[in-house]
Amino acid sequence: MLHPTGTRVRSIDSVVRGMSRNEGPSAPEYVKRSWLRCLNEYGLDPDSRADPVVVSRQDLLARKEQNLELVSFADVEMANLYQQLAGSGYSIILTDRDGVLLSYHGDPSFKRAASRAGLVPGAAWSERHGGTNGMGTCLLERAPVIVHREQHFLTRNTGLTCCAAPVFDPRNELVAVLDASGESDRAQQHTLVLVNMSAQMIENRLFLHRFRDAFVVRFHSRPELVGMWSEGIIALDLAGTITAADRNALFQLGCKSAHDLVDAPLERVFNISLPTLIQRSHKQSFHPLPIYEARHGGRFFAVAYGPESKGGAGVTHVALRGEPSTPTASRSALDELDFGDPLMARNIEAAKRVLSRDIPMLLLGETGTGKELFARALHAASERADKPFVAVNCASMPEAEIQNELFGCRPGGIAAATAEGQPGKIVQADGGTLFLDEIGDLPYSLQARLLHVLEEREVIAPGAEAPIKVGIRLVSATHCKLEEKIRRGEFREDLFYRLQGLMLTLPRLADRTDKRALIRHIFAQEAAAAPKVSLSEDLIDALCTHQWPGNIRQLRNVLRAMIALRASDLLQLADLPSDYGLRPRPAQPAPAPETDSLNPLGRAEREALLRELDLEHGNISHVARKLGVGRNTLYRKMHRLHIKWPVKKPLH
Repeated sequence: MLHPTGTRVRSIDSVVRGMSRNEGPSAPEYVKRSWLRCLNEYGLDPDSRADPVVVSRQDLLARKEQNLELVSFADVEMANLYQQLAGSGYSIILTDRDGVLLSYHGDPSFKRAASRAGLVPGAAWSERHGGTNGMGTCLLERAPVIVHREQHFLTRNTGLTCCAAPVFDPRNELVAVLDASGESDRAQQHTLVLVNMSAQMIENRLFLHRFRDAFVVRFHSRPELVGMWSEGIIALDLAGTITAADRNALFQLGCKSAHDLVDAPLERVFNISLPTLIQRSHKQSFHPLPIYEARHGGRFFAVAYGPESKGGAGVTHVALRGEPSTPTASRSALDELDFGDPLMARNIEAAKRVLSRDIPMLLLGETGTGKELFARALHAASERADKPFVAVNCASMPEAEIQNELFGCRPGGIAAATAEGQPGKIVQADGGTLFLDEIGDLPYSLQARLLHVLEEREVIAPGAEAPIKVGIRLVSATHCKLEEKIRRGEFREDLFYRLQGLMLTLPRLADRTDKRALIRHIFAQEAAAAPKVSLSEDLIDALCTHQWPGNIRQLRNVLRAMIALRASDLLQLADLPSDYGLRPRPAQPAPAPETDSLNPLGRAEREALLRELDLEHGNISHVARKLGVGRNTLYRKMHRLHIKWPVKKPLH
């Protein structure tokens, strides 16, 4: 052991020997193990004034090139983590497997101190060079660690608090460390939790990229966590055999190593075959499905995806064992909104044509028609999918609050989280998509500032010394007519022309010709946790003819209520909530004698069908196609509703 020659060395030595009488710093066991390594293996002097070790620029570029995928995937998560910790004084750091700092997202208030401490690209933070520290100690402990102030071995680092988590590749080899470092007074456990979550998201991205040409099953015991950092991921080859599993999958399934799963068919792990899970995932629009663990019967929720590569023979082999083929990367999130309505199909095609172009989009339509859902699908289908999607409702806040929300808070202001202020949503959306819902309600005084952002691509934050450059795609939405607001002097005409790069109108639910398919799709989403629940044809017919003043949002709420309150797994007309009502119709004629046996919903359905028959001049084929049903189904419906045929009218 190094002979203790200084006060700090003696203090550390007494702690690791267990002879401290509270005169030295307290430390967890992993810190004590690190101190021993620093003393015995590296022979470090805590009071050394040597400059931090920094590799050459050529070496750093070579390391970045070797870790290109890692750095690109990590950059997204580092930016997200930095936003979550914004104003807390932490900087976000990524090192390679040797502890060399590859990437850095710095808090402006910490940059000078970070540079003094050697937190710069190319700096070597392995324990051999940096003593006990978050990044170097994490590399050796292979687990998340906090190294707080006096727990650092080198005196020059004792002003830092480091929260670090390891990043493993699909072979379970440690390839990087993600770290949040700052001059915090307290060792914050919740910061370490956020860092560890982000590290596992990087792992998930690496795993999915490594097996992008394989079949992938993503699962969790809770459906809302599929796709999140804690999900388990299994990769399978074209024959349906497991080839790899990430560490979350092993943890959730109680396996000690990947060898417990590799080379086994999916049926040996879960009570379902890969082709069946692929088919059901496609049918349920890739919402998590309940499955059961084969050995102990534990319930999980899973979704299966096919290879990203197109046209592979192996894909056809697996998918055609009695099952439809799985969608490939050619089908985007926008395509998933197409259920057959011509107007929606035109909207989707128009949006796809401008995906790679910097053109603002303005979505029009009644409340509840799915404008935010369309905006999210546009973002997910674009090249910005791995960047933030930030939504702001311009009608839900008073003017002062929405100003802070969009442009940020003045340092030290009442709404600011810290003395450094808080970045606005526009800055948070940098690189991604900003969705401004109900743009027509944006206060007039803020419209000029938004116009400046769109024209100059910069935000002037309150109290800032210089504008902040931003690159965003703007998608706006409104249910009102902006032209009328312009005429009344409530909306700037120049801003309107800047917003309307592409204007799309989302149809009312009552006007859509794909209601039947849409109802089945939304029902599948809401009933994902109850796969045995189904809708009767009579109920679907009634739902199709309802006017839905609240549009898709109202439909979803009605379906959700029926599923929750059901008396059996087959939902019938009687399961409609008691407060479910049709839009009032003025001057309603007295029911004809032949409709006396129909309830109010049946009479309304009869009236709606008669209207459709009238519009199509009694042409049964046209009406059946418009309603998305077969001719025989339509005849049965007409008989049930006492509609006599023929009802053909002469053309005028």
